[in-house]
Amino acid sequence: MSKLGKTNAEFELIEEGDKILVGLSGGKDSLTMIHAMKEQQRRAPFAFEFIAVTISYGMGEDYASLTQHCQKYGIQHVVKDTQTYELAKEKIRKNSSFCSFFSRMRRGYLYSVAQEYGCNKVALGHHLDDAAESFFMNFIYNGQLRSLAPKYKADNGLIVIRPLIQMRERQLRAFVEDNDLDAIGDEACPAMRFDVKMPHARASTKEMLAKMEEEFPSLFKSLNASFKNISQESFFDKEKFSL
Repeated sequence: MSKLGKTNAEFELIEEGDKILVGLSGGKDSLTMIHAMKEQQRRAPFAFEFIAVTISYGMGEDYASLTQHCQKYGIQHVVKDTQTYELAKEKIRKNSSFCSFFSRMRRGYLYSVAQEYGCNKVALGHHLDDAAESFFMNFIYNGQLRSLAPKYKADNGLIVIRPLIQMRERQLRAFVEDNDLDAIGDEACPAMRFDVKMPHARASTKEMLAKMEEEFPSLFKSLNASFKNISQESFFDKEKFSL
């Protein structure tokens, strides 16, 4: 909560009068986030609301236990039913990448539900490991220096925030394990039902970063600092030259 509070103050993520949609997949990251948001409501010197929203892909998922969990802790929970899985059968070809398709569809549905419920912000559960992996994946595979911003405005005007962005994945895993929370794992991934090539880039990047951290223990601390200390004029973009 200390790290969450500092991140919130640094980037002004949650503010007075906000109504926030929190994406809840049921995994360790989003489970941690809804409990952190609930505690933040209690601690913050200002008032804000939030609702947890789960996107159902139409694969016969049963989110009853997730709804019961939210009810137990006084968290409003909405399940948005979609036909994303059936649509994916038509759109995704064999051996094609599917992650971007499901991610794009899920984000679109979250935005529509946010507008339906009068939310002005959408909170996603990305953490520092996600930001580091995205940075190196863009660097290695796309030739681009790009990561995950703590806060940005979507094309439809909604503000997207990432309250956990300065936390490590292992912290979120520890929270779920220490509190005996029943987190949903990879078994809910739609990829398990498709005859498609499993994505390797993120897994390879995660493994690479783990090896780097063994050799340089302060790696993620340095990455977090460097994401806030960007010298654009030192790269090869002539529009950024300081002349």
